Amino acid sequence: SPGLPRGRGCSGSREVVPTCERYAVRRLPFARLADGDVAFFERLMPGRVVTGEEEVKPFNVDWLKSVRGCSQLVLKPQTTAEVSQVLRYCHERNLAVNPQGGNTGLVGGSVPVFDEIILSTALMNQIISFDKVSGILVCQAGCVLERLNEYLEEQGFIMPLDLGAKGSCHIGGNVATNAGGLRLLRYGSLRGTVLGLEVVLADGSALDCLTSLRKDNTGYDLKQLFIGSEGTLGVITAVSVLCPQKPKAVNLAFLGCQSFAKVLETFTTCRAMLGEILSAYEFMDEKCMELVERHLKLSSPVTDSPFYVLIETSGSNSTHDEEKLNNFLEQAMASGLVADGTVATDDKKIKAKLLGLYGFLWSLIPQVLWGLRERITEALTHEGYVYKYDISLPVGKLYDLVTDMRARLGRSAKNVVGYGHLGDGNLHLNITAESYSHSLLDAIEPFVYEWTARYSGSISAEHGLGFKKKQFIQYSKPREAVVLMQQFKAMLDPKGILNPYKTLPS
Repeated sequence: SPGLPRGRGCSGSREVVPTCERYAVRRLPFARLADGDVAFFERLMPGRVVTGEEEVKPFNVDWLKSVRGCSQLVLKPQTTAEVSQVLRYCHERNLAVNPQGGNTGLVGGSVPVFDEIILSTALMNQIISFDKVSGILVCQAGCVLERLNEYLEEQGFIMPLDLGAKGSCHIGGNVATNAGGLRLLRYGSLRGTVLGLEVVLADGSALDCLTSLRKDNTGYDLKQLFIGSEGTLGVITAVSVLCPQKPKAVNLAFLGCQSFAKVLETFTTCRAMLGEILSAYEFMDEKCMELVERHLKLSSPVTDSPFYVLIETSGSNSTHDEEKLNNFLEQAMASGLVADGTVATDDKKIKAKLLGLYGFLWSLIPQVLWGLRERITEALTHEGYVYKYDISLPVGKLYDLVTDMRARLGRSAKNVVGYGHLGDGNLHLNITAESYSHSLLDAIEPFVYEWTARYSGSISAEHGLGFKKKQFIQYSKPREAVVLMQQFKAMLDPKGILNPYKTLPS
């Protein structure tokens, strides 16, 4: 793994590993783990302290297998009180801690850099309460997103967040990284749907702001400090979140467009005609579809298009939604915006009517179409080493970055692909190569960040900064803002023990 600093306890132990200057970092003067420390934790949570090299290994490596730490200890608390005791002890001993949820992050923020103690929320997976009248869910931070959604569906509700890693990501990690996901267009970001948090600070003190009120205008909104802080200001232990009702009518349209200009115009038409029932608008280029088909053996129902669009509608009245969707599809095809397409719905009536209207439209179950979009990241991992970039841009400029990057890299890259949440102006730019190359990274960075800054974009739309992007924050935030963030960090974590080397520049 390129540029990965290794602390003592790893093979080839050194304080600084200059394999990649961009990632080279010096271990801060934290205490070293001692036998007495392990004994304390074993007394505190017997049976939930992991020390074996092979057992700890999965917690040290990120999902992409692109960054690796060398922690020797994983702790699995079950309660906020245990987290509090762990952090109080670590604060007193000056031991660094790496909070970890489902370890699905893509910027190296969820695994240690050196030998930080890993504090896993995997066993903090209890639902505390759910109010069917208000739709407010209160749960521990280690609850898996998909399990929460399954629980809520039984009550007639859903989580306001949905993303490809839902089967393993934790809601606490989602909040800590302010994860965006597939339906932000409809339900907004976690900054709006999270009502309250319970957080343990670096010194072990517990901050109980786990309110279930939608309106509370008393003083500063402290929870916003921790949403998106990536575990650097406190450890989120419980979450209160506002959940929407489960839609009664869900439809998907998977369409092929001949140019990105038509993808944009289709979005404009879609937003105007579908209005309040539009819940997702995703796009992907033909190379993405080729990789999904080749590596995952999935078949696209629409072929021979440079771009593909996935549109989801969610509403409470199937007749109303059917009429809106019919009108939109008629307009999109009559105007030449869409060359080919298919629909997927749970409603057999609309399937039959659409099949009668458009001979080339054929229907599938929604999960099949979502799989084509959600598994692009997985397909890319089969291509070798992946350089991943998560960018926000004005919608009209979204694909220009992909085009410019292809021209810049030429044959030095295996693939340059673009996909993402067009409705949110969020591009996922991915570049693949047979293996890691320092010269290829030099050609990509900082060009990709300079290009983004030129058009007033953000270098991280939803993945966070983590370890990989922290030194580039200045492309999206002014110096004054970064200094203020560092002051918040110093105030809440004066010893810097929480997720060090992440999010903020050295």
